[in-house]
Amino acid sequence: MSIDFILCIGFGGPTNECCKRRCDKEADCPFDSRAACFVSGILGDNPARQARVDEVAPHYEHFGGTSPYNQLTEEQTAALEKQLADAGHNLPVFVSYRHWAPWTTDVLKEIAAKNLKNGLLLIMAPHQSSVSWDWYIKTVAEAEEALAEELGDDACPHIVQVANPWWTDTGYIAALRGRLEECCGDWDAARKESAAFIFTAHAIPKTIEDTSPYRQQMQETAAAAAQAFGLDKHHIAFQSAPDDSSIPWSSPDICSLIKELHQDGVKEVVLQAAGFLVDHIEVLYDLDLEAKELAESLGMQFHRAACVHAHDDFVACLAERVIEGLNAAVEA
Repeated sequence: MSIDFILCIGFGGPTNECCKRRCDKEADCPFDSRAACFVSGILGDNPARQARVDEVAPHYEHFGGTSPYNQLTEEQTAALEKQLADAGHNLPVFVSYRHWAPWTTDVLKEIAAKNLKNGLLLIMAPHQSSVSWDWYIKTVAEAEEALAEELGDDACPHIVQVANPWWTDTGYIAALRGRLEECCGDWDAARKESAAFIFTAHAIPKTIEDTSPYRQQMQETAAAAAQAFGLDKHHIAFQSAPDDSSIPWSSPDICSLIKELHQDGVKEVVLQAAGFLVDHIEVLYDLDLEAKELAESLGMQFHRAACVHAHDDFVACLAERVIEGLNAAVEA
């Protein structure tokens, strides 16, 4: 089967434009801010979760009420489209988000208008769980179903292949190493040895973690990146869990680990958000603000290596997964 388009899907973040999730025009938006709309949508517009909305929305307001997530993701997908074209695969690359516009149904309508039929899905997340991988596939499937009811199944484009995950692919690890080099590549061996290198990912409920490869994959990513950078030891930690949850989430929490390391006499920490692909608000607030303030209040030096963004090695990794999927579709 021949594939004629690529659809990338990511988490999304609030932008300067109304998402029109619950209204037809910006003036009718029931929320006080785009940040509140965004966070409420993540939580399912559940009034019982209003305290969590009130907790997280100010994180976005601290940075002007919007997120750089969409722009940075679109830089990645534009680079991917060019890389594929350079390799002889002239396919359009589209992007949609789970929690902000452009919504997947709307992007599929755009694809249908171009008379494109068979797509490959590329999930913009490095590690797998029901809330980080399966949910993206479900989002696209539901959008397909809704559009098929509206346009008819024959007129609706369909995802016929999903790109394989890439949590330890050579290009992804090389990109992580590259960002570490930018952060502290000029350090001597003694300084690297004395510092604590911490790789972080988004916390998920422990019940979900226990039934998915999420934690194991994160550990493998961190180990591969540490080895590539020449580290003898490293740590993993998790971030962005709710403060008042009644259920356990992934541990250790990054701030708890920083306190433990301080007690062990560590004077310098280097963080890399290996579970995130771009420096968006959860990275900027939870690490660059909260974790940094904590470390510095304890007298520790704090550094953070950037996420992979559109690093050449990472874009090459995505292109390899796409081309692998294209070949698999032809052989099917």
